[in-house]
Amino acid sequence: MPFSSKHPETIVLHAGHRRDSATNAVAVPIYQTTSYQFDDTAHAADLFALKKFGNIYTRIMNPTTDVLEQRLAALEGGVGALALSSGQAATAFSIQNIARTGDNIVSSTDLYGGTWNLFANTMKDMGIEVRFVDPDDPEAFARATDDKTRAYYAETLPNPKLKVFPIREVADIGRKLGVPLIMDNTSCPVLCRPLEHGAAIVVYSTTKYVGGHGTSIGGALIDGGNFDWEANAARFPGLNKPDPSYHGAIWTQAVKPLGPIAYIIKARTTLLRDLGSCMSPFNAFQFIQGMETLPLRMREHCRNAIAVADFLGKHSAVTKIYFPGVMTGEAKRRADAYLKGGYGALIGFEIKGGKEAGRKFIDSLQLFYHVANIGDARSLAIHPATTTHSQLSPEEQLATGVTDSYVRLSIGLEHIDDILGDLSQALEAAAPAKAAE
Repeated sequence: MPFSSKHPETIVLHAGHRRDSATNAVAVPIYQTTSYQFDDTAHAADLFALKKFGNIYTRIMNPTTDVLEQRLAALEGGVGALALSSGQAATAFSIQNIARTGDNIVSSTDLYGGTWNLFANTMKDMGIEVRFVDPDDPEAFARATDDKTRAYYAETLPNPKLKVFPIREVADIGRKLGVPLIMDNTSCPVLCRPLEHGAAIVVYSTTKYVGGHGTSIGGALIDGGNFDWEANAARFPGLNKPDPSYHGAIWTQAVKPLGPIAYIIKARTTLLRDLGSCMSPFNAFQFIQGMETLPLRMREHCRNAIAVADFLGKHSAVTKIYFPGVMTGEAKRRADAYLKGGYGALIGFEIKGGKEAGRKFIDSLQLFYHVANIGDARSLAIHPATTTHSQLSPEEQLATGVTDSYVRLSIGLEHIDDILGDLSQALEAAAPAKAAE
């Protein structure tokens, strides 16, 4: 940026781009190209040898995507970012970048169903063990750690349990043992900056709140630059031993003159290069557009969510609410410690009548969209037990916070009277005898 700012409202508008150097265009151009002309053979050789940074091929980097990456890194307070094709790709890359066959990670049980499946099944097939522990006991991460543990993983505001994760507590445990904490911050951008609380890496599904428009799939990694990979060299041979896939580069040494960016550079130059999970320039442009209003949207999302939580808490057809703002004890303390400016826009609740009542409620909604997503400008609803978490066993569903009667809402930006009106009529349709007077 032409000036320094720590304010998200300014960062999302100015970081990484002022004007296009070729045309002076203020909007970020969409560089819809596969390749880039090299100045000469020496220039090409320097780029491939990492002696210079520049554009080679859009699978690895792109000028439009670069602006998004700079903007995300600035928003989170990181040293670099990598945009990817989806949030799932970002989660997978975050682990694959430092773990190999025979290694393990320790993960919170409070996870999105797709992440649980990735960890419990696909990662296992790759030879990487994922050990699940209850985040209500931060010391459980320490007890599950051994010399093959490469990372801790958690969601800031877990979907669907919605109990804020103890970031500082677990990050401090990890740093004593030489283990970085990777935080999925998808559900609460702007509200929380995990790197400030000791996390080493931040993961996003940009599909959700970062975009907000529900038009594009994407994900991102942000490197905090605050974890000493060299001090824990035995745990991270991929960063501290010669990499045969890149001229024998030792990543912690090769990029040292450029700053503490070994993790994010390795992810780009090996994983992204070899697996190809790149974000399209057009999607990057869409996410840049979404980011410009992100702080404003999060304020309104949070304001509407508080009103919905209050409404549901007074409704006789609702037996339980999952929302950080109404929790008590340690859960409320964590919410207040890590979320600033609101408690997020996700609300879960259990409805009298169990699974059938939950289905009837969903089918009766008129304003809310029934979709497998969160973070749209529109209000969304889903019944996780029969959709997003349906591949999990009953025991796994309970571990992640899903019951048969659980319904998850993603509160949008519509007028609050319309949101509450739709919820009211759907609750009446689902449990007419139990509806509030």
